Amino acid sequence: MNLAAQLKLDPTTEQAIALGRTLVASNAACDYISGIAWDSKTFRQFDLHRLCYRTARERFGLSAQAAIRCISKVADAYRLDRKAKRTFRPMGSAAYDQRILSYDLEASTVSIWSLAGRLRIPFVCGEHQRSMLANRKGETDLAFVRGRWYALANCSMPDPKATVPDGFLGVDLGVAQIAADSDGNLYSGSEIKSVRHRQRRLRAKLQAKQTRSAKRRLQKLSGKERRFAKHVNHVISKQIVAAAERTGRGIAVEELTGIRDRIRATRRQRGVLHSWAFAQLRAFLEYKAKRAGVRLVAVEPRNSSRECSACGHVEKRNRPHQSTLRCVACGFAAHADTNAARVIAGRVIAGRAAVSGPNVASCAAV
Repeated sequence: MNLAAQLKLDPTTEQAIALGRTLVASNAACDYISGIAWDSKTFRQFDLHRLCYRTARERFGLSAQAAIRCISKVADAYRLDRKAKRTFRPMGSAAYDQRILSYDLEASTVSIWSLAGRLRIPFVCGEHQRSMLANRKGETDLAFVRGRWYALANCSMPDPKATVPDGFLGVDLGVAQIAADSDGNLYSGSEIKSVRHRQRRLRAKLQAKQTRSAKRRLQKLSGKERRFAKHVNHVISKQIVAAAERTGRGIAVEELTGIRDRIRATRRQRGVLHSWAFAQLRAFLEYKAKRAGVRLVAVEPRNSSRECSACGHVEKRNRPHQSTLRCVACGFAAHADTNAARVIAGRVIAGRAAVSGPNVASCAAV
């Protein structure tokens, strides 16, 4: 499996200026190459190389390998679709390979190519990231984020031993409860909702002022809500995967792709709905499960919130309240999200999983 080890670089003022000039030149070269690709309808890396390699090097002062990385970046950008011309931010990240970036782990430094020549820059990271660097493979991205320089090294970590799960831990994703599992654990979303409501109100108030100090404050607040939500999703996904690993089970989650297009929301609900980071939580669950050797499958969620996990009866009247399920057929009652999680787990066990999720542990099908 591939993971990124994040290293914080500590360049001098002169080195930081050289890195900035290098990023600007690299992304300007990408814009130039993208224009040629769009005008000539040439999108394959090999063909683009023949068209603009020499001119890109001469015009932007790039080394041979840096020019090749720019051509590759443009070709990869058009691989998704070719409906629009791709443009690149001046300070967007740049990809480096082993020819233009190398590591000295003992000295905790990186040697990186720039327009000013090779720079030897110290880095800091945790012990976990340092251990990952022993398995680095492929490219490293140089990124400038909120005034700081980072190197994001791609590391190919060994896959854990595949295991066949003994049952599944169902996970229901939601807004009131970010997640609920079939063991009855609830992961509340009230704290995130409170932070988001407060941040939205503060942003609206500052945007209405239109003063210089208000704009500075908005810039300082930028990303705070997103980082908080990301932290909460990391914590929740880690706890769910740990519970599944400890009990030898797999994880069953809802397939919620496209849910924002399928449901209707009032004006007041739209802000909450569109800030719901269910895809991020799903992604965190996937890679943490893969790293732990836990199988994860995605299940069709239709009617999971109305189906009784005890008898299987499906009816709208089963949900008298948002947080309560009370089956009108058998009388079973439970928290609605816990019940939905049990339904999701039951659908996998019963062979009713309509969506075959990523076989993250490469183990035998259940």
